[in-house]
Formats: sequence, C-alpha cells, structure tokens
Amino acid sequence: MVKPWFLVLTGGLIAGTLDILYAIVFWAIKSGAPPQRILQSVAAGLLGDTSFTGAWATAALGLALQFVIALSMATSYYIVARRWAALWQRALLFGAAYGLVLYGIMNYVVVPLSAARPGKDPLWIGLSIAVHMVFVGIPCAVFARRAILADLRTPVHA
Repeated sequence: MVKPWFLVLTGGLIAGTLDILYAIVFWAIKSGAPPQRILQSVAAGLLGDTSFTGAWATAALGLALQFVIALSMATSYYIVARRWAALWQRALLFGAAYGLVLYGIMNYVVVPLSAARPGKDPLWIGLSIAVHMVFVGIPCAVFARRAILADLRTPVHA
C-alpha cells in the first residue's frame, strides 16, 4: 500500500516540475533565455540580482527553492483537505481554485516581499494563471485526494 505522505510529495513534485518546465519553455520561446537563467530567477527571490552572477550554483538553489515551495503547497492542501472534505471530494474544482489562490499569493504577497522583480509580460501573466490552476493546483488536489483515500483505507491499530 502506498503511504499517504508519498502521494502528497508526488503531487508537489509533479506541480513543481510542470510549473518550472512551463517557465523554462515559455522564456526559451519568448526570448531565448536558457534554463539556467530561469532557475536563477527563482533564486532571485532570495538573493536579488546577485543570483544571476552565481552560475549553476544559484540555478541549483533556484531549483531547490522551486521544489520546497511546490512541496509546501501540496502539503498545505492536504492538511486543509483532511479537515474540509469538499476539497478532496471535488479535487478538480477546488484544485483549480487553489491554483488561482496560489497565483495570487505568489504574485501579490510573496514576490513583493522578496528580492525578485515581478513579471510584467501580459502573455506570461495570463498563461501563468492558467498554469497555476491546471498544472499546480490540480496536481496538489488530486494527489491530496489519493492520500486521504489511502488514509481512509489504512486500518487503525489499537
């Protein structure tokens, strides 16, 4: 039997991977930016513009931060969904809504409080909202649902 925590982590890894792949592909097509630069832009939230002088070390930091954030998002959804059944019973609907909330939190709270610069490209913004709904929120919710169902099937030992 698969452990619930493994399912939650899987949801976070999928969400984080899809999100960073979207950013890498978008900016490669739009401006020819290499993956290293995209990963450094994630690290810029912590380091500011110095992240762009750190070569692959700051790119690796950006990748690590990407997954810490995504795993936190998946874990948060799971914790709340355990208490509010509608979140796992209607995982697609509430997952998409969660992605929208995450986009808002990241862009209107986290980024302004960080050392990163906010994105201003209208296409980037529009697609990022959709990506957060479909590629971030829904995987978090679907894997939280699977984890909760696994929890429910696990016998309680007295």
